[in-house]
Amino acid sequence: MAFWSSTSVFTSKVPRKILFMFTLSLSVTYLFYSLMSCYNSLQFPLQENYGYPGRLVTDETTFVTLREKLYSTSFQGHTAEEGLADEGRLAPGKTTTIPDPEDVETEQRTEEWIRTDLSSSPTRSSAFADRTGAAEKEHQDFSPTDSDLRVNCTTSDYGEKKLPQAIIIGVKKGGTRALLEALRVHPDVRAVGNEPHFFDRNYEKGLDWYRDLMPSTLEGQITMEKTPSYFVTNHAPKRIHTMARDIKLIIVVRNPVTRAISDYTQTLSKKPEIPTFEVLAFKNRTLGLIDASWSALRIGIYALHLESWMQYFPLSQMHFVSGERLIVDPAGEMAKVQDFLGLKRIVTDKHFYFNKTKGFPCLKKPEDSSTPRCLGKSKGRTHPRIDPDNFEWELGEAAAAAAPRSSQD
Repeated sequence: MAFWSSTSVFTSKVPRKILFMFTLSLSVTYLFYSLMSCYNSLQFPLQENYGYPGRLVTDETTFVTLREKLYSTSFQGHTAEEGLADEGRLAPGKTTTIPDPEDVETEQRTEEWIRTDLSSSPTRSSAFADRTGAAEKEHQDFSPTDSDLRVNCTTSDYGEKKLPQAIIIGVKKGGTRALLEALRVHPDVRAVGNEPHFFDRNYEKGLDWYRDLMPSTLEGQITMEKTPSYFVTNHAPKRIHTMARDIKLIIVVRNPVTRAISDYTQTLSKKPEIPTFEVLAFKNRTLGLIDASWSALRIGIYALHLESWMQYFPLSQMHFVSGERLIVDPAGEMAKVQDFLGLKRIVTDKHFYFNKTKGFPCLKKPEDSSTPRCLGKSKGRTHPRIDPDNFEWELGEAAAAAAPRSSQD
């Protein structure tokens, strides 16, 4: 009887020991993962602000140090020849391109330039690579949705959302996208990627809606946006003046005939069946009468549109960028723009190299990337053969005739 009693006690203790060991192992496992989670949060506290879904830090002094680091920039300081050599080592099609938002007035997402060194951590570099390269869906004949605009802001979780202190207001096919992308390299510039079209299409949504689209900025940073159609929108000057009468306006201009040909080429790529440039440009080819009402030509009558802006803003608040100089001397034009905006000359010739294939400058690769960044395929299209001399004189005459009438409208 005693034997069976002791056997019963032994068998009842076995399941209890197994249960205890199982519970202990679960506890140890949970403790291990908790410790690992705490370690990761301490190791990568700033990653969420630069494309990595990490945890946040609240120490304000961290950003003082961060702002100082931004001024060093993460671009490699090699020469233009080295940049071209880098390009030569790339396989065909490996150059990273920036989509063109002006293509049939669509906007695709462009990721913000990396402003800190992520190359030191393979984990961070791969995480960022997984998140970049996503483009906004194309849209035609309507503005981007609110969610599209907000996603493209690439906002920081720190700072404050403000209305823009500077706007690139034009002109279409002048080089506005190239200018904006170069400006976004500057650590003190925060810009919306998509064109908000607030002052021409979305004004009824109100300033709170507009402000909410802007990226958050720290003290000393400038908020910017770009919408080239503002320049030719009659009510845009008054609306912008009502928002901020001391705002700075940037206009990228180029030869009006070259601009019109570029505009036509863009449309032709989408609608191959349209008439020739000459047919659309002339009312009477024999008499040499051009059709100044055709939008491709009318946009280039700069005096006509500029008069509306000068009713509300002095020339001291406007800066004109040469689209031609932006191609042959991007650093020189960027120096003038940075001076106009009151910024340190951070963006210099070390950030550019000339892409022989595309025929215009590209931004050199950041240290986190293996490829340089160029504008999309809609830039550098081959233009149809058109003699600009056939239009320049007539377009000048149309501008002279149209400008006086604009004051009576």
